[in-house]
Amino acid sequence: MSFVEYGDTIKDGDTAIVFLGHESMFPVKVQHGTVTQTKYGVIRHSTDLIGKKYGSKVTCSKGGWVFILHPTPELWTMNLPHRTQILYSTDISLITMMLELKPGSIVCESGTGSGSLSHALIRTVAPTGHLYTVEFHQQRAEKAREEFREHGVEHLVTVTNQDVCKNGFGVSNIADAVFLDIPSPWEAIGHAKSALKAEGGRICSFSPCIEQVQRTCLAMEEYGFTEINTLEILLRVYNPLLLSLEMFNCALRSVPEYIDCCVRKITIHKLLPEHLNLISLPHS
Repeated sequence: MSFVEYGDTIKDGDTAIVFLGHESMFPVKVQHGTVTQTKYGVIRHSTDLIGKKYGSKVTCSKGGWVFILHPTPELWTMNLPHRTQILYSTDISLITMMLELKPGSIVCESGTGSGSLSHALIRTVAPTGHLYTVEFHQQRAEKAREEFREHGVEHLVTVTNQDVCKNGFGVSNIADAVFLDIPSPWEAIGHAKSALKAEGGRICSFSPCIEQVQRTCLAMEEYGFTEINTLEILLRVYNPLLLSLEMFNCALRSVPEYIDCCVRKITIHKLLPEHLNLISLPHS
């Protein structure tokens, strides 16, 4: 199982997504002899999961059923264990586009956090690209390495535990793009420039406060970056509903007079357009 390559069959050791509904799903590590409890009953990994196809409908012990989905970066974003605040697919899609990432791209990222963006970046640059991600917190860095190994993408990512503002990314002149999600991104702009290829590249910083944005933009300008833009993307969700409306019957005499007159005028106009100015309707 890999987050960047689809596999048909559920295997021992895979990470799968148990789908109970659009608002209810969770990840599970498939292990022989293990059971998973759900509100619909027990899922037995040995008999209900291992060897089955991804996307299968599995009946639980109480008679209810769930779907077992192959993991993707988008599903992982919705279900991952939160070690920090994370980026969601709305922002991730814009970041990926603005950094002009593609298979084969080299990307530097800080900080790793919970790995939400990291998984999306890895999937985008695979199979020949690479992600260099830096995390200040040691335990978070170790957990990220463990997850990347379990998800089959460890060959596409290098995790470094250090302060990017002081020590940089540990690489020079190889990156096509740099992404920063740290408290003081302006302090890392110089290191980001050093990591980018000599011919240039793109840099993106994600900040929740406008004061951070202002200082970061000034630092970008000082280090010679151009075409500096600040963007905000908002998600609007629509919930379409099916409504049954009663048809309006113009032939009913109980309709308001003004509607009745309007219909009669239209009828006369169609029949006698050349004499319309000679016709007057009686007042009720």
